[in-house]
Amino acid sequence: MSGGGPRYERFEKVKVEPEQFLLDVRKEKIDRVVSQRTRNFTVVLDRLEDSFNMAAVLRTCESMGVQEVHVVINPEAPFLPNSRVAQGCDKWLDVKLYKSFAECREHLKSRGFQLYASAIREGATSLYTLRFDTKVAIVLGNERFGVSDDVLDAVDGTFWIPMRGFSQSLNISAAASACISRAIAWRDEHLEGGSGDLPPEEAQALRERFYVLAIKQRKRLFKKQP
Repeated sequence: MSGGGPRYERFEKVKVEPEQFLLDVRKEKIDRVVSQRTRNFTVVLDRLEDSFNMAAVLRTCESMGVQEVHVVINPEAPFLPNSRVAQGCDKWLDVKLYKSFAECREHLKSRGFQLYASAIREGATSLYTLRFDTKVAIVLGNERFGVSDDVLDAVDGTFWIPMRGFSQSLNISAAASACISRAIAWRDEHLEGGSGDLPPEEAQALRERFYVLAIKQRKRLFKKQP
């Protein structure tokens, strides 16, 4: 006797809701994370080489609530963050790849961002004097060469990280951590409501996405869902 038929249609048409598979404590954590997410502060990585550094910066961004990371690909080193360092953090982020900085700049400028590159040069300002109450993207450069000339010619300004020791340089992942921590702390201290800035519709869309990502068996459960 063959299966199927009208008796079974009601089961086939039931939409799977991801929240039914999550404990309340997990949903509360996701809601809290979403409420602290920002798309008005972002990080641009210019031609990184080391997979450990790639992963470390992503992990810092995710942990500090930075939702987007923009990556200018190094043609000699594909963007493949080390999985042992990333610990799966990249699934929670929007990582956008570009073939050139010009392409990246055009995208961010169309959204109203000001771009500042990390570079020790004449006219650069201290990280501690930057304001983060508007849309700001900081550009961090290659481990050996720093940001490219294309970046320096196209950004709105440059900044440097004040140091007080004999060492006057930081690894890219350490520099990223210092810059991101400073930016988020500034936003928490100066902006009403803190650093989170997603409008309700975006927050809800991200919340629904995170609910799905939080389910270990999501590929099996949602593979047939529209």
